[in-house]
Amino acid sequence: MKVTMADVAKKAGVSKSTVSQFINNRFEFMAEATKVKIEESIEELGYIPNNMARSLKKKESNTIGIIVANILHTFSNEIIRAIEDVCEEQGVHVFVCNADDDPKKERSYIKMLQAKQVDGLIIFPTVGNEDVYASLRKSNFPIVFLDRKTEGAYYPTIMLDNHKASEIAINQCVKAGKMKIAIVSTSIKRKVVPRIERIEGYKRRMKELNLAYEESWIVATERTKIVEDLDRLWLADERPNAFYAINDLALMELMKFIKKNSLTIPQDVAVIGLDDSPFLEVFTPPITVITQPTFQMGKEAAQLLLKIIQAKDIEDDYEVIRHIPRLLKRESV
Repeated sequence: MKVTMADVAKKAGVSKSTVSQFINNRFEFMAEATKVKIEESIEELGYIPNNMARSLKKKESNTIGIIVANILHTFSNEIIRAIEDVCEEQGVHVFVCNADDDPKKERSYIKMLQAKQVDGLIIFPTVGNEDVYASLRKSNFPIVFLDRKTEGAYYPTIMLDNHKASEIAINQCVKAGKMKIAIVSTSIKRKVVPRIERIEGYKRRMKELNLAYEESWIVATERTKIVEDLDRLWLADERPNAFYAINDLALMELMKFIKKNSLTIPQDVAVIGLDDSPFLEVFTPPITVITQPTFQMGKEAAQLLLKIIQAKDIEDDYEVIRHIPRLLKRESV
């Protein structure tokens, strides 16, 4: 049979209200011996508090949800870690869900997490759920957007200055005498904002520097097709001598292409990526990257969400906070 609070109270020789105070960490007027008896009784009986009932009674659950767009990215994992660190300090638990860049999955996870009575959400928003965001905003539900902004102005948003990141990448290639620069991205069919902005930044900077590029040098496709598109690009008479990969997954596919064609970095082609990964530092040669302040962004998102939850209100005015990328020089450019 399921162990109840009454069972714990009986075994510990205290009232149910005293057990309730213990579970809710209210120890102000509780003797140390009483605390020990209740703790031992809970452990011996295997009592598990009904958090859902407590959440409904207190109208807060001390939990939040994180819905990442794609958990395969190193960026996503570092952000999650930073959010968890902040939440742990505040006694807040975290649910993590992976939307896989699918608005239907994201919508489903939002409903599920609300059903679990989470106090708020940190979302890497997909495209296609504007109506959901609008409804949540209308109901004053606490949310912070990360990495991507939406068409409508619904919630505070923390993301990278993606145009600046591309500018830094192009500048570094040009500084090394590499003027024929191609860009490699995972698919933009779902209008993923950071990818689109990074490609826009690439085009703008190339134009500003009067650098010509072929349309085929903009490789933006499904991850499984990147090597195939790069092979096709390499058959042309006019080839690039530098590649800029705008995320870690695109960079991995680019490295497969380079290995397949026995190209030497940086003699045959220069390589610069966006987002660092542990293997890039030990690669031969080590790969130059543009880094995002991931831990700072995650920490900031968590602190902002907890502040909104505590205030129980979302300000009408908010800003899209853009973080500045940083060049991490290694030996691939």
